[in-house]
Parts: sequence; C-alpha cells; structure tokens
Amino acid sequence: MAIDRDTVARIAALARIKVADEELSRLAGELNKIIGWVEQLDEVKTEGVEPMASVANMKLRRRKDEVTDGGIPDKVLANAPESVDGFFVVPKVIE
Repeated sequence: MAIDRDTVARIAALARIKVADEELSRLAGELNKIIGWVEQLDEVKTEGVEPMASVANMKLRRRKDEVTDGGIPDKVLANAPESVDGFFVVPKVIE
C-alpha cells in the first residue's frame, strides 16, 4: 500500500492538522516507510510463541484479601484537628 501526497493531505484534514504543501511529499515518504516496516512485522512467524506480559519472569507477591477496619482508629484520629465519637469532624460544605 503506497501513500501519496493526496492521501497525506486527506489524513491531515481529517485529523485537523495543518500541513504545509511542501511537507506533504516528505510525510508521504515517512508514512510509506512506517507501513513497510509494519508489513515486515507481518512476515514474522509467531506460531507456537506464547504472548508475553513482561520480559522479566516474575510473580507479584500477594496479600490475603481480608476486609479490616485497620484496627488503629485512635492512631488515625490522633491526626485529625477535631473528632467526635470516632469520626472526623469537617466543616459544612453545602449551605
């Protein structure tokens, strides 16, 4: 698939990008090189190759998924400017 100046101008118009007329030929050449490289990738034989999520073989440490309240409400509320009955007191936002 070859991209010419008219195609580049159309793509630029669709993308709402202002491209000077003298740049159209250069951009067409660059886009043709990119498409050629992608076509080369299509020729690579990948049958039997498992997909990789990472290049490093590692597993993340996992913790138990347990719901807790933290067990330290007094320490948490010690940072609050004001608290009442175990809750933060905040200023009224909506009148």
